[in-house]
Amino acid sequence: MRRSKWTGLSFLLPGFCGVAVFSLLPFMDVIRRSFVQAVSGRFCGLENYRIVLHNRAFLLAVKNALRFLLVCLPLLLGISLVLAFLLHAWQMAFHQKLRLLKAAYLVPMAIPAASLVLLWKLMFDKHGFVNGILHLCGIHAVDWMNTGAAFFVLVFSYIWKNLGYTMVLWLAGLCSISPDLYEAAEMDGAGRMTQFFKITLPLIRPLIFTIVVLSFLNSFKVFREAYLVAGNYPQEDMYLLQHLFNNWFTDLSVDKMAAGSVLLALVITVFVLLLQKLWETNE
Repeated sequence: MRRSKWTGLSFLLPGFCGVAVFSLLPFMDVIRRSFVQAVSGRFCGLENYRIVLHNRAFLLAVKNALRFLLVCLPLLLGISLVLAFLLHAWQMAFHQKLRLLKAAYLVPMAIPAASLVLLWKLMFDKHGFVNGILHLCGIHAVDWMNTGAAFFVLVFSYIWKNLGYTMVLWLAGLCSISPDLYEAAEMDGAGRMTQFFKITLPLIRPLIFTIVVLSFLNSFKVFREAYLVAGNYPQEDMYLLQHLFNNWFTDLSVDKMAAGSVLLALVITVFVLLLQKLWETNE
């Protein structure tokens, strides 16, 4: 038993060392830098945090990030779950594996960000594909990238890119449920909605936590498309925290960037821990 314990630790040790060297130690240095001035290196206490929390660009980025999360997460989770449930029901009815179709779901994640940006420009340019359709319908063209509509371009980009991946995760959970449970429920007179709420949701409950956390973390990666489309200073509804950090890095405002990074890491950690606590409480 003791030997098997050390064997397991020996397999974990290289990975832990890699995380420590490339993630934990650099982040500890970021925490240290958040309490000192960038130029002199003199300790300044919470001054950097005070400056960041009163920075108008930081407040705008936080507002946009919260708005983006509140809109995108429910849409992504709801749409992907409904589509996954319909595909799973179709698969059970016709006894087909749909392996090729499942692989096609992941195509958006495989497309390089630079190629994706060209697609967005073709679609959402003032003379692009979307405005062409609006013109045929008798609707005036929309300047998507320079008005408040830019926010919805960002939402569309996030959902389109992550929908297939999230559907595959839902399908993995749905496929793990035994068909016998649905057959027994149907024999007892339970309808589709009753089966969904009494069988499906309780059994995929552990998976929901994982999918919510992954979708939450993936929402911070939408910056690449926004940056490549609109640059350092996009329309203000598209201005995200990553834009702010990138601009601070360009200006060598290391102290503000460090303080902002610590605040962001703290918020993400608290969100994940609260979500985990909520899941454990309701089990």
